[in-house]
Amino acid sequence: MGITSATPRKPSRRRAAGSDSPRTGRQRVATPGTQLQRERILQAAARLFAEQGYASTTMAQIVRELGVTKPFVYYYFRDKQEIFETLSWRPAVACLTAMDFAADDPRSACDKVLEGLRRLIRATIAHQPCAFFPYREPQVYRPEYRAAQRKLAHHFYDQLRPLLEQARSDGDLDFDDASITALAACSLPGFLYTWYRPDGRYGEDELSDKLCVLAYRVVGLRKVAGY
Repeated sequence: MGITSATPRKPSRRRAAGSDSPRTGRQRVATPGTQLQRERILQAAARLFAEQGYASTTMAQIVRELGVTKPFVYYYFRDKQEIFETLSWRPAVACLTAMDFAADDPRSACDKVLEGLRRLIRATIAHQPCAFFPYREPQVYRPEYRAAQRKLAHHFYDQLRPLLEQARSDGDLDFDDASITALAACSLPGFLYTWYRPDGRYGEDELSDKLCVLAYRVVGLRKVAGY
C-alpha cells in the first residue's frame, strides 16, 4: 500500500498522484514553517482517527486537540477527508513502492523479492496506525483516491510477479502460481490491522523479522546465502 505527503485530487486542482507537494487547503507555497504546522495537524488527527474512527472524529475535535482555531486548520487542509486521505496516502506509497529497484541493481531476483517483502512489512509497521486506515474504513475515500491507490497496487504487483518468476526460474524460490503467491505473501502485513498492538510483546524490529520469515516461506524460499 507505501508514500508522499499529499493525496491525489482532481487534475484541474492538483498535480498527479504521487506528487511531493500538491496544494492543500489555502496554502500555496510550502516552507519549513508551514510543513511543521501541517505535521502538527496530521499527528493530532491521526491520534483521533485511530482512537475514535473517521465518522466520530470532527474538525472541532482536531482543533481542540491542537489548541488552535478552525481557520488555522482550514488554511492547511480543505476538510477532514483531506486530512484522512493525506495520512493514508503516505503509507500507501511507502508500502506499494517497496518493490522498486534501480535498473542497474545487480542483485538476483530472489534477493530483490526478499528485500521488497522486508521493506513492505517494515513500512506497514512503521506507518501504523495510518497504514491501517484503508482496511478499517475503506468507505471513506473518494473515487479519485481509490483509483490512485489501485494504480499503486497494480504497479507493486507488476514489479513483484516477474521477480518471483525469475527467482523460480533461477531455482531460488519454489511455488506454483506467481499471482496467488504474491497476494498470499503480502497478505501477512495486510492483516496486521486486525491484531497488531504497538505495546505488544514484540518490538517493531523483532515482529518484522518474524513476519519476514513467514513471508519467505510463502514464496518458497530455498536455501540462499544470507537467509
